[in-house]
Amino acid sequence: MPENEVVDLCRDLIRIDSRNAGDNAGPGERAAAEYVAEKLAEVGLQTTILESDTKRASLVARIEGTDASRSDALLLHGHLDVVPFDADDWRVHPLSGEIRDDCVWGRGAVDMKDMDAMILATVRKRLREGRRPARDVVLVFTADEEAGGDYGAKFLVDKHPEVFEGVTEAIGEVGGFSVTAGGRRFYLIEAAEKGMAWMRLTAKGRAGHGSMLNDDNAVTAIAEAVARIGRYEWPTRLTPTMEAFFRAIELDHTNLDQLGALQKMIGAVLRNTANPTMVSGGYKANVIPQTAEAVIDGRFLPGFEEEFFATIDELLGPDVSREFIQHQTALEFGFDTPIVRAMADALVQEDPEGTAVPYTLSGGTDLKAFSSLGIKGYGFAPLRLPADLDFAGMFHGVDERVPVDSLHFGTRVLDRFLDLC
Repeated sequence: MPENEVVDLCRDLIRIDSRNAGDNAGPGERAAAEYVAEKLAEVGLQTTILESDTKRASLVARIEGTDASRSDALLLHGHLDVVPFDADDWRVHPLSGEIRDDCVWGRGAVDMKDMDAMILATVRKRLREGRRPARDVVLVFTADEEAGGDYGAKFLVDKHPEVFEGVTEAIGEVGGFSVTAGGRRFYLIEAAEKGMAWMRLTAKGRAGHGSMLNDDNAVTAIAEAVARIGRYEWPTRLTPTMEAFFRAIELDHTNLDQLGALQKMIGAVLRNTANPTMVSGGYKANVIPQTAEAVIDGRFLPGFEEEFFATIDELLGPDVSREFIQHQTALEFGFDTPIVRAMADALVQEDPEGTAVPYTLSGGTDLKAFSSLGIKGYGFAPLRLPADLDFAGMFHGVDERVPVDSLHFGTRVLDRFLDLC
């Protein structure tokens, strides 16, 4: 039964070290891709592993549909890499895949080896039973999502677009998980993503001795720019997706405290954001350097990119320049669509008390790359979660874990979804 094996699949994937620090120096995703290939080969599905660099591997496969009139293929995608960790901060080792307190623990348990396992378990069950979907389903397990996708999704889109032939829609992370608000259970389906602007700021000044007067100090200029950006209060901006979210949960957007642990996540998608994350400059205590740098993690809402950069440039001032480390578009797709109704129906069949609602993701996913091919996508990794579990807080956090029952639930929902879409 897939409800049983999904836990083992998730644990096995967590135990495969696929950390990605963004420097292309980690273990890579090759071992994880080979594991997925082995599990799909066991049920007769041919796969292809595509390497963008040494050990930077993504896996692709296609399941042919039964309805020849359906030319609209569906993409199921998940990434195989995970962010780094400090094992000393965890209650269990992040690569253990340990089961404790009815949860599977480890790096990737929620981001996103849980969904990888649910896709695998669902596909394996259906192929064993000879139940192919009506339309073609393309499976893609990518490398490098956690560092922007240059070695994964972007590589596939640029170098192997044939993989996505006929694909019109996609599902992946981060959505389909439940939250409880006002005594009701809602399933958040990601219908929009903020755009990404990772920027390197550079200030240039006059080098000199640290004991001298200097009114052209690069460190001072970069520090002032970083402070202006970091302390700026961005105005609230309600996008169509978030307007629909607040209507559905019957809550005013100015009253977020009723959302509990979700408050921080939802608050971040009601405005643009720009957080300083790195500062560097100088090489000796008594030397004023000629340059100083900082890094800003900027995220802009769909429809507000122009406003975002106009504000950033004003805050920078005349003495600081910026360049992109990563620049990716914001996305927003309609919620009243047949594929979303299929998601909602599959959820309700497993949880009659649940309600599917749209929301905007503050981060980004591989969908940004896939959307360049005209693919419309949604975050739908379905999990019914305990009301008191801070699920959103575990993304890239410590003690990452997913309830065993949630994995079982998600596998059943995905199976129903493939029959409905």
